[in-house]
Amino acid sequence: MEKILILDFGSQYTQLIARRVRDAEVFSELHPWDMSEEDIRAFKPSGIILSGGPNSVYEDETPKAPAVVFTLGVPVLGICYGMQTMAAQLGGTVETGHAREFGYAEILSSGDSPLLRGIEDKENGVLDVWMSHGDKVTALPDGFRVLCSNDSTPIAGMADESRHFYALQFHPEVTHTKQGTAIISRFVHDICGCGRDWTMPHYIDEAVAHIREQVGDEEVILGLSGGVDSSVAAALLQRAIGSQLTCIFVDNGLLRLNESEQVMAMFADNLGVKVDRVDASEKFLSELAGVSDPEAKRKIIGREFVHVFQKEAESMPNAKWLAQGTIYPDVIESAGSKTKKAHTIKSHHNVGGLPDTLHLKLLEPLRELFKDEVRELGVALGLPREMVYRHPFPGPGLGVRILGEVKKEYADLLRRADAIFIEELRASGWYEKTSQAFVVFLPVKSVGVMGDGRTYEWVVALRAVETQDFMTALWAELPHALLAKVSNRIINEVRGINRVVYDVSGKPPATIEWE
Repeated sequence: MEKILILDFGSQYTQLIARRVRDAEVFSELHPWDMSEEDIRAFKPSGIILSGGPNSVYEDETPKAPAVVFTLGVPVLGICYGMQTMAAQLGGTVETGHAREFGYAEILSSGDSPLLRGIEDKENGVLDVWMSHGDKVTALPDGFRVLCSNDSTPIAGMADESRHFYALQFHPEVTHTKQGTAIISRFVHDICGCGRDWTMPHYIDEAVAHIREQVGDEEVILGLSGGVDSSVAAALLQRAIGSQLTCIFVDNGLLRLNESEQVMAMFADNLGVKVDRVDASEKFLSELAGVSDPEAKRKIIGREFVHVFQKEAESMPNAKWLAQGTIYPDVIESAGSKTKKAHTIKSHHNVGGLPDTLHLKLLEPLRELFKDEVRELGVALGLPREMVYRHPFPGPGLGVRILGEVKKEYADLLRRADAIFIEELRASGWYEKTSQAFVVFLPVKSVGVMGDGRTYEWVVALRAVETQDFMTALWAELPHALLAKVSNRIINEVRGINRVVYDVSGKPPATIEWE
């Protein structure tokens, strides 16, 4: 299979590069900028992309592309910092710019290069692009020529076409660059010569064969949460190894309304998966009693899940593998968080090892896939689209949508209110228009009037956002009539709630979840 290697210099957009390459139906992998020559050669890339990054090439100990990148004989595309390090390493000059460019810009393309030929947003080769740089290339390396420019950045793109080296100062991977997808497709298909063999049917065949080879006749257990990742992992493993798979589904008392029953119906009844259902709700809720700190709640929920899972796993002595729904962004972010090269992000509980007491080998059938690819795989495996494409649900469940202390009373009220909100969003067509929507339980009471009588009951907040990457988000401008209907239903149908408010905060400064 043809592959594109992406070397990461620390840009916040690097994952988008990998996504855009895969959107072009070409497999890509992201690795640190100092990947060894041995590993680069073993990867056998059809092309290499150098990402952007926060450094300046003239600083001491600045990141540089491995020398083999420019001697391997494959096409190379440098983006932003990737362009600057290419220029500096091959004999050009990079300097601090007197005028920095951050955001929308127009550039003029020469229109005669294999990378940009025929690609324009306006007449005469004008492109709308997204810039994010202070430094700029001021002198070309030998053999290079200018591809595009504007007044602020006279060298906004360069190429040595004899060696198939290309570089762009702007970011083609972000949606703000209108023709970015076309540019990346041009690089991977026309310049690197890659075919279109990264498709879901092709992936399923390869994944099933690999799982069978890896597992053999041994048994596998999987922690099924009801979320998209673990659900798709279960469906893929069922396709590959059938009865060798057993799922453990832990009901922690913090699931959505009727979710436990729905998960059992889907996997045990419809897909024929062996599912061991464990009702541990009382244990989880008792451990959470009196705890209000969000991080403390997360740790308790995670710890108790491990305890329950380990106890259930002990009853399966023939199991040799633990399967997890780890996906590619988890792998990238957790690897990055362990090195000074990354300027982000977070660690993930399901990446990087297992408790020694489990004595199981790790199986991660989705670790090469981005979230949208996981959803596509789920549909291809026969899971209902409405389940695969439902909004994200946090790992700690309602535990972080109940502000402060978690109580069963609060969880029951929240479950019913949230179900009404989602039901009305679906009925109105707004569920598909929003990226994430949910209800938050607020630990405050307000005075109300019902049936000429005074009430003093709980308050909930509705939250709905629109986003492409979940790094930033806008609050969704839901119609007032829809909000009124949701509020009216919650107050009338959920006894104990007498006030509904709507969150109009964006991210930043707020986060999407409240805790």
